[in-house]
Amino acid sequence: MTWKRRGRAILGDGSECVFDVYEAVVVWDGTPITIPVDEANSKPLVGMPSMEGYQLTIQVFEGGQVELRKVGTV
Repeated sequence: MTWKRRGRAILGDGSECVFDVYEAVVVWDGTPITIPVDEANSKPLVGMPSMEGYQLTIQVFEGGQVELRKVGTV
């Protein structure tokens, strides 16, 4: 991923968090799109509602691939 800028956010407890923002290219339904990726010092968080109807496959090691594939209705 390519570093782009620093970001700021106000957390639920009112404290401020400063973080790095990167740029990544993902293939979504066969089309490459560029997305921002916010760095977080926590466990990974994935937006589950946006993945409704998709299969997620993750190779859980450094450099592993992540694949999100649309699943046909049953």
